[in-house]
Amino acid sequence: MMRPFFPVVSLFLLLSAICSATVQNAADCAAVGTLISSCTEFVNYGFPDPIPGSPCCDAMTVIGTYSDSLEKRRWLCDCFMDLINLYNSNATAISTLSGFCGVVLGFTIDPNTDCNFIQ
Repeated sequence: MMRPFFPVVSLFLLLSAICSATVQNAADCAAVGTLISSCTEFVNYGFPDPIPGSPCCDAMTVIGTYSDSLEKRRWLCDCFMDLINLYNSNATAISTLSGFCGVVLGFTIDPNTDCNFIQ
């Protein structure tokens, strides 16, 4: 009786692992852009200075949770580089967000950062 149950459990565990990887990747650059959109005032105009607890810093804290492995840090770095390229005139503001919010991403957000060399 337990035998038919084992393949179902194995399939469930396999699908869970696949879905976890998919969910992890589902937090794609569009999601990062959406979170950063709460920082629009600061990115576009330089004010108000984000302070911990503000919607911008809350978003940066969520983004910081994406950087818990080398692969994720490189992916996140690429997302930030895409944002910097898209909003080039606001690159300095984008690059200061994590520092203003006290969020450690494991890499420096800078227009010259090469994401392939992040450790």
